[in-house]
Amino acid sequence: MTPAELLGLIAAPHPDAAPLPPAAGRAGGIRVLRGVPYGLVDGGRPLELDLWLPGPEAASPVPVVLFAHGGAWRRGRRDDMGARTRPWEPGPFERIAAAGLAVACVDYRLSGEANFPAPLEDLRTALRWLGIRADELGVDPRRTVVWGESAGGHLASLLALTHTDPPLAGAVVWYGPADLTTARPPFDPAAPDTMEALLLGAAPAAVPELAVAASPVRQAHADAPPFLVLHGEDDVMVPVSHGQDLAAALRAAGAPVELRTVPGANHGWTGLDEDGVEQIFTTSLEFALKVG
Repeated sequence: MTPAELLGLIAAPHPDAAPLPPAAGRAGGIRVLRGVPYGLVDGGRPLELDLWLPGPEAASPVPVVLFAHGGAWRRGRRDDMGARTRPWEPGPFERIAAAGLAVACVDYRLSGEANFPAPLEDLRTALRWLGIRADELGVDPRRTVVWGESAGGHLASLLALTHTDPPLAGAVVWYGPADLTTARPPFDPAAPDTMEALLLGAAPAAVPELAVAASPVRQAHADAPPFLVLHGEDDVMVPVSHGQDLAAALRAAGAPVELRTVPGANHGWTGLDEDGVEQIFTTSLEFALKVG
């Protein structure tokens, strides 16, 4: 047996055909599959997702929420919707599944592993995997709503604006960076050590074409799916002008968008009381149910 034949024998099955892990049951018949491989990266770690599937009363196939976590493209966990939702029981993804939507919470390569467009390509790979396994999972990838917070909101915007096969049904963007080309304090596009520079592999001003490709405001077009953009008015990390400019670019292109700026809210919805955070989540879930 040759080394290549032996490697083929002992290697783990490809994610396109690998058996799904056992599902853990939750209230209402919801099932959770954790650590499901969805993609392979040459020389890198396998990409995984957690999958929340609604109970048996949901009409199959069900729409999908593809969730992209935050963390400045540098850190973060796929099962984390932000600090304000961490104490919730049931958690946000279980709540989405209880409403009748499947949820795929995905890993993507961080900036210490690969530069842009790698994380966006990973989200595309997750969509591809969901399409391949759709019948088995009982999901409809043609009714996918991408939902992201912070850096994940940036990637969610780009995915909704650039993925066409199949096109997405909608996008929920929580305080996501929308422009990597323009100085907005504390961001300086000429600085080589910002999180944006680490994402691109160089200061945005030094790689202007890549910075444009990574800026959702520069990708808006008339055929974009419906967007819900929510942004805190007191955000000191990603200024509210990002959300405002993204909404303005979408409107100017003739695309459907709803913008909600939130008074008193800083990044991650800090500064809001619990009722305020609950309302933002409910608004986002209602939007996903409407467009999905």
